[in-house]
Amino acid sequence: MRRRLLIIYMSLLALSLVALTVPFAANVAANGTQTAFIEQQGDTLRFASLAEPALSTGQSERLRAELARYHELFGIGAAVVDRDGRAVAVWPPALSLTGARTRKLIERGLSADRPELGTIWPWRGEELVIVEPVIREGEVVGAAVTAGPTDRLRGRIARVWAMILLGCLAALGLTWAAARRLARWTLRPVHELDAVTHDITQGRLDARAARTTGPPELRRLAASFNVMADTVTDMLDRQRAFVSQAGHQLRTPLGVLRLRVENLADHLRASGLREHELTLDETDRLARTLEGLLALARAQRHEDETAGAGLVAVDADDVADRRVDAWRPRAAELGVTLRRTGGVGRPVMTVPEALDQLLDALIDNSLKFGAEEVTVHVEPAGDLAEVHVVDDGPGLSGEALTRALERFWRSPAHQNVDGSGLGLSIVAVLVTASGGSVDLLAREPRGLDVRVRLRLEPQDRVPR
Repeated sequence: MRRRLLIIYMSLLALSLVALTVPFAANVAANGTQTAFIEQQGDTLRFASLAEPALSTGQSERLRAELARYHELFGIGAAVVDRDGRAVAVWPPALSLTGARTRKLIERGLSADRPELGTIWPWRGEELVIVEPVIREGEVVGAAVTAGPTDRLRGRIARVWAMILLGCLAALGLTWAAARRLARWTLRPVHELDAVTHDITQGRLDARAARTTGPPELRRLAASFNVMADTVTDMLDRQRAFVSQAGHQLRTPLGVLRLRVENLADHLRASGLREHELTLDETDRLARTLEGLLALARAQRHEDETAGAGLVAVDADDVADRRVDAWRPRAAELGVTLRRTGGVGRPVMTVPEALDQLLDALIDNSLKFGAEEVTVHVEPAGDLAEVHVVDDGPGLSGEALTRALERFWRSPAHQNVDGSGLGLSIVAVLVTASGGSVDLLAREPRGLDVRVRLRLEPQDRVPR
């Protein structure tokens, strides 16, 4: 945006300078030409008056002497021609009257036309030629011609133009410096707002814009933005605090409720045992949902506190080995083959305990949804490490793959499977807090591949 503002400022100034200086420069050339024309025209008129006797008598020696003296003093050539355009007296002898432009002017002079005044420009090296008719008894009998060099005149015009150009360049330079400072001052609040917005997007909710620089309108905008950010942050804090506090407060009464419902079994008739069992299942399901909400609240709070900073180096190979070993008894109990393959050989950067938690959630998901084989695979991918949890379960459809990371979303095909719909959401929050990404990929002919990408620890931090 600053570049565009500078272009606008400089374009307006350049147009203004062109509009002012071009007519002024043309006027300088026109005034110089007019001054030289008036001075030389007076001399041409004098030669026209001196030429009439010479043309009448044919005695041109005196006239030629006048022309020679004039050339010696002013460096301007002069000539007198008769009615047919033939030279009667010329000085210096090398003065040419045969040029197309000179012949045209002589013809006009012999026709008693007034001389034409044309502007002399610095880039045109032609002479200033003036023709005045010689008139006797109302009849044109010849013409006086002067041809003056224009080198000095063109030099003066060029010097004035150079001064004008230097003045314009100085104005442009000063304006460029002033415009850069003005644009920087004007746009500083915008850049700060952009940076703060980026920080908040990355999870640094305490970032705020400065309100001390820039135009008053942008300072008010920064103040309004800060108030909005404070309001949103306060609402998020209240929401997460409510979820966390409500979850903790509900844990105890929910546990007591389940215990009391369980103790009712001895007081029920046989016809009520099924309902009693279903009630216990729903209580367990409510407890699992509550635990999922608490885990999600903890993950989000951890994400806000770290916000891309505070990452630690974690041995992904070791964590994957330990989590597979921990889940292997449960997998064997369900008749599921749990494997561990691959390796990266370098630590990955995550928030503390994130890799452990997300592997637990993904392995639990695979076991829960009826997989027969589950593989935890780790491999390098450039500057990243990829952690795959692959199963041969029922998998997800195309639409479900795009929605499975949403909170509380559950596939319509798996509504009869216990769960709260928060497992993959917790995985997504943990991966985002670690600066990574998670993708759900369908397998052929069936199954799901959950791919988690995490940054590898930089080489300069790896101990040798």
